Amino acid sequence: MFHTFTGTSRRPRNVNLSGQKNTNPWATPGWSPSGSGASKTVAQAQAERERRQRERDELNAAKKLQRVWRGHRERQGFKQICREEYDALYYGAPDHDPSRRITSAFPLLLALFDPTEPGDQRRLLLFVQDLASLGSTPTNFDLFEPTSWDRLARLLVEALEKCPISSSQALLILLTDIVKKRPVSLAPILNRYYKLLAEYYEQSSHVDIPVEYQQVLAEAAVAPLVSEPQGEFPIIRAYQAFSFYFLTSSSLSFLQQDPTKIAHFLNLQALSQSVINAYSGREKIGAFSKKGSLWLLAHFIALNRAAPISQGSKYLEALYLQLSILADDIRMRYGKYRTHNGADDDDDASMRDDDVEDFALSTWVFDQLDFLVNEDGISELLNRFTSTALSSDRLSEDASLLAGYTLVLLRCFPSHSDDIKMRLFQGDISTVDSVPPTSTPSVKYFWKAASNTEIFRSIMQPKIQQQPTSVVNLLQSEPVRDREWRTILLFLELYNFLLRVTDDEDFLPVKSQILSQQSPATARIRLSGLSLDELKQLINFLKNLSFPLYHNLADIMPPTSRSDRLNSLMGISSRKPSTQEEKEKPTPPSFAGIIGMDVLILRSASTTTMRSLYERDSRRRFLPADFWLMTSKFDMDSFISAVVLEEQQTDRVTEDEEDLDDNADTLDTFHTLTGQRLSRAAQIEKRRQLRRAQREQLLAQVGPKLEILRNMPFVIPFEVRVQIFRQFVYLDKSKRRSGDVDPDRWRLSVISGEGGFNAPSARGRDILGRHSARVKRGEVFDDAFKQFYSLGEGLKEPIQITFVDQFDQPEAGIDGGGVTKEFLTSITDEAFQPGPGGPNLFVTNSQNLLYPNPTAFDDLAEFLRYEGYSEADAEWRMHMTDLAKRYEFLGRVVGKCMYEGILIDKAFAGFFLLKWSASGQSSPTDYRANLNDLRDLDPELYQGLINLKNYPGKVIDLSLDFTITDQVTGPQGVRTITRSLYKNGDDIPVTNANRPLYISYVANHRLVAQPYRQTKAFLQGLGSIINPAWLSMFNQLELQRLVGGDSSEIDVEDLRRNTMYSGLYTIGDDGLEHPTVQMFWQVMHGFQDSERREVLKYVTSTPRAPLLGFSQLSPHFSIRDGGTDEERLPSTSTCVNLLKLPRYSSVETLRSKLLYAIQSGAGFDLS
Repeated sequence: MFHTFTGTSRRPRNVNLSGQKNTNPWATPGWSPSGSGASKTVAQAQAERERRQRERDELNAAKKLQRVWRGHRERQGFKQICREEYDALYYGAPDHDPSRRITSAFPLLLALFDPTEPGDQRRLLLFVQDLASLGSTPTNFDLFEPTSWDRLARLLVEALEKCPISSSQALLILLTDIVKKRPVSLAPILNRYYKLLAEYYEQSSHVDIPVEYQQVLAEAAVAPLVSEPQGEFPIIRAYQAFSFYFLTSSSLSFLQQDPTKIAHFLNLQALSQSVINAYSGREKIGAFSKKGSLWLLAHFIALNRAAPISQGSKYLEALYLQLSILADDIRMRYGKYRTHNGADDDDDASMRDDDVEDFALSTWVFDQLDFLVNEDGISELLNRFTSTALSSDRLSEDASLLAGYTLVLLRCFPSHSDDIKMRLFQGDISTVDSVPPTSTPSVKYFWKAASNTEIFRSIMQPKIQQQPTSVVNLLQSEPVRDREWRTILLFLELYNFLLRVTDDEDFLPVKSQILSQQSPATARIRLSGLSLDELKQLINFLKNLSFPLYHNLADIMPPTSRSDRLNSLMGISSRKPSTQEEKEKPTPPSFAGIIGMDVLILRSASTTTMRSLYERDSRRRFLPADFWLMTSKFDMDSFISAVVLEEQQTDRVTEDEEDLDDNADTLDTFHTLTGQRLSRAAQIEKRRQLRRAQREQLLAQVGPKLEILRNMPFVIPFEVRVQIFRQFVYLDKSKRRSGDVDPDRWRLSVISGEGGFNAPSARGRDILGRHSARVKRGEVFDDAFKQFYSLGEGLKEPIQITFVDQFDQPEAGIDGGGVTKEFLTSITDEAFQPGPGGPNLFVTNSQNLLYPNPTAFDDLAEFLRYEGYSEADAEWRMHMTDLAKRYEFLGRVVGKCMYEGILIDKAFAGFFLLKWSASGQSSPTDYRANLNDLRDLDPELYQGLINLKNYPGKVIDLSLDFTITDQVTGPQGVRTITRSLYKNGDDIPVTNANRPLYISYVANHRLVAQPYRQTKAFLQGLGSIINPAWLSMFNQLELQRLVGGDSSEIDVEDLRRNTMYSGLYTIGDDGLEHPTVQMFWQVMHGFQDSERREVLKYVTSTPRAPLLGFSQLSPHFSIRDGGTDEERLPSTSTCVNLLKLPRYSSVETLRSKLLYAIQSGAGFDLS
């Protein structure tokens, strides 16, 4: 019937002889009459195979379901049979012998038990009661094979997981008894066991349970830990489960109330080792929350505090690792806890919900953390450490561990940093390199340890000094180097503290000045100090270390992309990591083996120490003048131009960064490496760290020489830095004024740019109008404040001043620059005038050095209270703001004088000038008060503190506490206010132990805290005119020279070369000076330097020369013909530095008239 039938089902092959390909992508696939070709045949075969595979899978699944169901039915049937037999044993023959019944019931119980069945729970309880009736003697324990007891122990754990605490006592007693005799029984389920106990402890805090059961719970917690060691049982695994599944619970109320109930049963060495293994990655543990880690840390501290004996270095290492990982979290939570306790209701109400949830830790945790930083905790730390008897001829691992632990403490508790340093500073380190063993002050010990490290010796080598990039290799992570860096870092922290509490007399005491009877505090300071040779060694080390950390930071911390690199650096991501990303999580940053620390912290510590020593050397020189210079590391011929180029590049990059920051104001949701979402406070902290790290890397890449100038300016000669400063000012003027630096050209450009010469626009007139002012003599500061404060940094532009008399009539004259100079110097004369006649913004010390009035805001507050205002009134805020604005404006005026190169005859206190310099450093080394600076502020208080420091008796007998009294002047006279130097300072007595801290706090209050608002406002105004980074290039003495001129001897020939002549005295074509002018210079040469200064002040209003010579004086020193009347005195116009000199006939007459004029203060009125 079918002539094509061949007896086979295989389709015939289709052969296409047309030569055309089927290019239709929408062709029908599968078995279709319209399709053809080999590809279609393959597809059809594949579909057929898939269909057959599905049929096989379905068949296999059906068979498996049937098999599972049959097995389940059989097991349930078997369990039911076992239950019937089990019930027959207990209910059918109640008088059956318990021992025989237990033997028969036990295999049935193992077979039938289902923890979710209430009936099985009852059957288990019957079995447990039978066992209890027999007791727990070794004979009874031999009823079964050991493996059977193991199965019973695991069965009990399963039962207890489904059983409430109210009905679990009998089961838990039996389980504890089994574990005591055979701890290996729980080896596979230790984590489940301790998680179960943690849940029971939590339930016990909500349910009243008998005291006996509390003891059972305590025994159950330690049962796997106190048993006799068995070869097959890993005791460290038990302690690890105890740590991470039990101690991480927040509901261990029994342990928190009395840790000794558990502590005296534990091997705390093994507990410490289990924590070390887990945190160092030797053992793999599951993920756990930061909150659980904090509870583990608190319980770990409490258990070790309850231990009767010291636990040695293992405890310290375990504590160090935990604090390292939790440092950021502890710092934020602990700081929030302290703020919360001392905050008012408004602050509490402002806390966000997620912050409150993040904050919700028990005060018990913070009490344990407090122990680490209080006196007892630090003392115990030193006792644990010194008991190991170290040798000082080598770097001990224990010493490095103590260094790392202390550094982590400082990171976790920044508010306690002074307490930690003070107590370590007062401690001694035991050494055994001599007989008998000796004790060395901790600072001296760590100096010896640090100076003996391979890193210290390497950096001091000449080849390292010539090749700073070699330091980069020393910063790479390696265990031995990490230990050495920790030791060096701790020494720098302790030595910084020592410098703060050391006065100049104790820094390098002369042997003849050493007192035979000195106080223990003075003796410790002098014993802890370094000799002159050691100081030179330390300073050279710090210079060679700090230089590459600024100049070569781009090699040490190479820049990558903005987001990915910095997120990787901080160990966070801006979104939750995916599963794939979790496998490739970046390693958290670390330096010296401390998680979260980077080289910027090392750089900060090194720079702070180095600058402190430099400031002390500037104040009281003990090193050669050129000791600090490092000019060999630069090409000084092109240094200035290179620095100026870097400044331009930095300005451009900084502007770009600000634009990026403006476009990225929204906070990302940051997560930790484990995917945990950080709180808002933590996110802000992370963002701050990211921006700081990014800025440091950016500055290091763009301006390495600038970074050296800002943070290590003393390595460059002072004259070079002054030239750079003037170049920076010129660049800023050119940039702001579009190249028109000259004041007249700038005014012309404003007019031409805003409407043309013939028709200036309203905007052009407004710009010039805001830069013009009418001021009345005697009220210059007030008038200038009212008219120019709104300009802000616009005060950098040229200003035009018109002086008016008492009738508001303009004085004759045109402001060509001289009137502006007169205006600025008049402001400073009025504003800095101390005493009742002035504005009382600044006061002077015994050397007539100026500094902000420390009680200005307190005095104003006292006056406002007298007038009936309260702090909530708008008038109160207005007056306080106005005073701050006046300080800010005065800072702008001083900045304007420096900006225009106008010298002012004002001398500022050294501690105040140090704050100018500290305001512009890129590293976070703000001004830190020290005892020596207090001498410039209050000599009587300084001497009193020196007497206290040297007091040989018991300081507590003096009845001092951590408070200080401030005197406030108001309408009703002087009133005394007592303020705390520390939290609850009135309850803390000053003792011999905390005496250095008290002295440091008093100095900090007087120098920093009390004048804080005044100083901040002044520096804000100064910084708006002069870039704070430029100020950081100079120390306090150099800044004074920059403001007021050079105090060295007047160079008459330099003044002569840079003097301009006018009128009859103009030099003619013959190039000869007028005879009167020649006599003037002859008289100047014959004057003493003090008389020359009086002449200079008479003409220019300042007795000092500009730093770079009289060529920098603006306007130039000028001499003009003053007529032929020889009875007339020489007169001046200080606004233009002009001397009007009559034509005298003899040298004697000129000399006498000039001396009379400068000594009588003659001026405009005698011209």
